[in-house]
Amino acid sequence: MAAVAKHYETLLAGHYTWMSGGFPGKVAEQTALLTRLGLAPRRSGHALDLGCGPGFQSVALADLGYDVTAFDINRRLLAELTQQREQRPIVVREADIRTFASSVSQDVELIVCMGDTLTHLPSRDDVERLFRDAARTLEPGGGFVLTYRDLSAELTGTDRFIPVRADSDRIMTCFLDYEAEAVVVHDLIHVRDNGEWTLHKSSYRKLRLPVHWVRDRMTGCGLILRHEETVKGMTILVGGRPDH
Repeated sequence: MAAVAKHYETLLAGHYTWMSGGFPGKVAEQTALLTRLGLAPRRSGHALDLGCGPGFQSVALADLGYDVTAFDINRRLLAELTQQREQRPIVVREADIRTFASSVSQDVELIVCMGDTLTHLPSRDDVERLFRDAARTLEPGGGFVLTYRDLSAELTGTDRFIPVRADSDRIMTCFLDYEAEAVVVHDLIHVRDNGEWTLHKSSYRKLRLPVHWVRDRMTGCGLILRHEETVKGMTILVGGRPDH
């Protein structure tokens, strides 16, 4: 996770909420998604947000009625969540999501790992371990939500260059280099200050996780699959622990 942590610390964290479209709009989007998926609390009401970032999902979960524990490794993003949570029942923890299970002692009704967090893990073995930990941590009938981009289909030529967001003072683009099991994402952000443009750049790896592989590993680790869809290039998988 060191390369991912460095990428966020040196580049992405300072632009993350902006590149995502802004905090209020993103929270509203995630609240609508979780509501549409029928994920309002019905049991213990405790939720975990793995790789919470600035807290789009954490705030949405709290607004739906959950007590939330939010995990991330980036202090800047966690500081943003701490500010945005206001009086909501959100506990913020600076921790690697690969170790989340060791710090959970109460019943957990819902675990979410959203916004492409899954692909930030170093290896497929880490993905499987996270699934096993989720299955062990959830209470009977509890839910597990994943959203991520399936990068298994290789883009070629200029299709590898992807505009992310732009306004009068910032322009963000990324381009992709493909490896066998990962994609190297190169983020380029031009920032204008006092009329002068400066380029900020960094790169990191994301796992290529075909949806059929993720689906099979989820069920193999003890999670049942309840729902699957793709929206705007983002794969959404809802699983959980059996009721008994």
